[in-house]
Amino acid sequence: MADLKALANDLASGSVQVIDLTAPLQESTPILGLPPEMGQTANFKLELISRYDEKGPAWYWNNFHTGEHTGTHFDAPIHWVTGKDLDDVSQVPPARLVGPAVVLDFAKEAAANPDFCLDVSHVQAWEKANGAIPKGAWVMFRTGWSKFGDDAKAFANADENGPHTPGLTVECAEYFATKTEILGMGVETVGTDAGGAFGFSMPFPCHTLFLGNNKYGLTQLRNLDKLPTTGAIVIAAPLKIVGGSGSPCRVLALVAK
Repeated sequence: MADLKALANDLASGSVQVIDLTAPLQESTPILGLPPEMGQTANFKLELISRYDEKGPAWYWNNFHTGEHTGTHFDAPIHWVTGKDLDDVSQVPPARLVGPAVVLDFAKEAAANPDFCLDVSHVQAWEKANGAIPKGAWVMFRTGWSKFGDDAKAFANADENGPHTPGLTVECAEYFATKTEILGMGVETVGTDAGGAFGFSMPFPCHTLFLGNNKYGLTQLRNLDKLPTTGAIVIAAPLKIVGGSGSPCRVLALVAK
């Protein structure tokens, strides 16, 4: 109890800051485009119900339309076939939405090569320098990609061979999914997998392995450059959609000044 009181006091005094890791959700928010023969997610759209008018003289509100995996969002295990018998987003235990954050910063590598993929050797070198990744952690993979978040074309970075965005190798995804007890991975890109992951020896290894091993994904994050390498706490708050495969969410970090 004393620690919670201290945290409340630190939040009130500003000695613990709340950093918003969430991208704005609006009609221009980039979405993942699949081949045209496949089902597509919907762009975010507000539909006015009333705004201090004859349909509601004292209130303003909207309906909204979009897909579960639009903008900054949470991937629940059921999102992928490997996790089809695991939790939907409403069933994820709330304690597994909050955890310590570690930031693996490879923005320089991604700037030099948009197809950069994090490998096990990178993780091992990071742990040698910073200590073991703790149980129940959110691993935040910083690539600097959020700088393209307001430009859908640059964010996708696609050509005739498909999108070119950073991600994880198959071996690295397997390492995190099966050799660690992390909560999941947070990324700045449109999805947890690399843009070219459809062509890997195991297609979409982050989705396949993380979700199949009851771990989670957080995507389209911002402000990872404002987090310390270790020491922050991340809170992911998806909507509690019954039967949902995921949800847009507000992702917050608690950071000591």
